[in-house]
Amino acid sequence: MKPRFVGRLGLADAVTVGNAGLGFLAAVAATVDANLAARVILLAAIADALDGVVARKVGSTPAGTYLDSLADVASFGVAPALLVACVAKAQWSLTDPTAVPALVASVGFPALFVVMAVIRLGLYTAYDTEVDETQGVQTTLAATVLAATVLAGFGDALVLVPLTLVLAVLMVTTITYPDLHAQDALVMGVVQFAAIVSRGWYGRGFAYALLFLALGYLVLGPAFYWREGL
Repeated sequence: MKPRFVGRLGLADAVTVGNAGLGFLAAVAATVDANLAARVILLAAIADALDGVVARKVGSTPAGTYLDSLADVASFGVAPALLVACVAKAQWSLTDPTAVPALVASVGFPALFVVMAVIRLGLYTAYDTEVDETQGVQTTLAATVLAATVLAGFGDALVLVPLTLVLAVLMVTTITYPDLHAQDALVMGVVQFAAIVSRGWYGRGFAYALLFLALGYLVLGPAFYWREGL
């Protein structure tokens, strides 16, 4: 007896569920090596972009939109949140009774990040899939900022934990972000890939460039990113 998905899911869906698998691998890696987890998260972001390209080339299925949001919860909600929580656990003495505020922040802010990611993805699936802009910071962008921050050498808990809170809040704002144009998404993908595979100063340089691009779009995109017809 064939699995239920045979004949119902397409190539783009296969890339999407691969993204979900990468999310799990990133979550596991976060418990061992923050840099490795950050690289896997960025690889998942590339897969997230590729499934859209494949869908446009060979077509999509009715399940595609739902699978995409579910995969993004794993890769860009749970995985980066666990990465931040693990970094905080490694750097802060959370067993000290005086460390209650740090413990609450190191667990509570990542938990809030996951909650806001789920809400944002649900709203996106319901309202934004047919338009070329979306409200709130994209979960992929938020996860990319956190991963690039780690790889660029700024992976201190004092940076990551507050940044997680800021990104969690921004995901559910009404700030409108236009979709990236194809050429800009390609540039971002190339820099992401270089940050993943490069080591040493080269890797840190590409991670810094990725962080610069991601933060630039995060801060300036709503007001200055060019839209069709402008």
